[in-house]
Amino acid sequence: MTDIPMTTLAGKASVFDLFCATVRRDPEKIALSSHAGKLSYSDLLKKVRSVAASLSSLGLKPGDRIALLSENRLEYAELQLAAAALGLIVACQNWRLEMDELRHCIQLVEPTLVVHSARFTEAYRATGCDTQALCIEEEWDRLTATPSEDLSLPEVDPEAGLIILYTSGTTGLPKGALISHRAEIARMCAYRMDLAVTRSDDFIAWAPMFHMGSTDQVLATLMMGACVHVLDGYDARTIVDLMASRTLGWLLLMPGTIEPVVEILRREGTQVKGIRAIGAMIDLVPRDLASDLARLSGTGYLNSFGSTETGLPPGSTRLMSPEELQNGTLSKRLSSLIDAILVGPDGNEVEDEQPGEMAVRGPTIFSGYWNAAEANAKDFRNGRFHMGDMFVRHADGTFDFVDRSKYMIKSGGENIYPAEIERVLLADPRIRDAVVVRKADPKWGEIPVAFVARKGGDIDEAGIEALCRAHLAGYKRPKEVRFVEYDDLPRSTTGKILRHELETWLR
Repeated sequence: MTDIPMTTLAGKASVFDLFCATVRRDPEKIALSSHAGKLSYSDLLKKVRSVAASLSSLGLKPGDRIALLSENRLEYAELQLAAAALGLIVACQNWRLEMDELRHCIQLVEPTLVVHSARFTEAYRATGCDTQALCIEEEWDRLTATPSEDLSLPEVDPEAGLIILYTSGTTGLPKGALISHRAEIARMCAYRMDLAVTRSDDFIAWAPMFHMGSTDQVLATLMMGACVHVLDGYDARTIVDLMASRTLGWLLLMPGTIEPVVEILRREGTQVKGIRAIGAMIDLVPRDLASDLARLSGTGYLNSFGSTETGLPPGSTRLMSPEELQNGTLSKRLSSLIDAILVGPDGNEVEDEQPGEMAVRGPTIFSGYWNAAEANAKDFRNGRFHMGDMFVRHADGTFDFVDRSKYMIKSGGENIYPAEIERVLLADPRIRDAVVVRKADPKWGEIPVAFVARKGGDIDEAGIEALCRAHLAGYKRPKEVRFVEYDDLPRSTTGKILRHELETWLR
């Protein structure tokens, strides 16, 4: 029994509870689909309960972490739902990271169990982590065959953590953002409220499920009752085929993925069955390309801004037509379920037309960074999460993006903090100083460019590439290297290198 008052228990619901409600309503409807097959909601529940029974038999208890290192596959969602049933936390590992980063991310959460696919067995072994581990290809059939009739499920507090997703760190190493059942349920509600997504609107999970762009929407879709089409990475051909055959909710397309879809739609004259919203990151996409996508898909382009920490909110309500994309502003409107203000350096709210950092609160907000008390104290000051993004609010309630107070590069949907790259460069004795800035790019939105002041001149561009290749994920490596004299680097009166001035050197 639990010590929680009965009146409190009556108002609680977990992600697993809402998934079960969908199973009761539409047991034979297809829940998950991939090249490996399809699962109805009732069959998915059976597998999830068996996996939960297996995890319970291994001694996992509420609050324990499972590190998951895998490509997108049906088992990814099965494990997340089993964890939701047991009150466990799934730390979704970014397999694009280099070994030092991956080791850090696994060790950070001190997992009781590591689940990995065969594709990443060697990557996991190379981390040197000695946690109990199982391979999906070798063990999953056994897990899903475990009897679950005697499975006893705990009462899961909606504030309990469910998912850890990793964000790039301003100090050079990723941080783990803890997302609760409450936040995932609220993100589903905002998804329905702002984009008018229904239980008939499917989701294509092509983006890595270690990102919120897939995991949030997968869980939301399974709580609502539509089908999740799981793709093992970006596949423009399959995405267009699904656009033609299925009604979709939000079709996430980011810089670097839009043009191939547009080319197929234009070449084949595909008739799109129906989509509620399409696209993302309009600030980083060429206007003509976004307009073509909206026109060919018959769908409004989603002028959103959000983050791993907040979900699709704070801004997800404005759908832009081809004409607006060509000629209109990119001003944003706030989502439902979010309260946002703009604050100055003193923490006070700024007036309209004055730039300020967006500080938010609401049920979609995450529960803080794992084992990062100092970062949480700073970013959650005054009872709001400070996003690090600078906006100007207009009298009509819309917002315009100004800059990032935490300097960040958004490249093809990935967030890159310069410190991640700079720590690698500055650790090399051949480099006296280094700074990384963003540069606009027509394909990826932005790319990282490194300015390097050499010590002795015995490292060239190939040497920089080899250095970064050894320590950084491919998407984080500088796409250009500019060698400069140390004294030529522009600095403030306190000696800080002025990134924005260096950006002007790239124009």
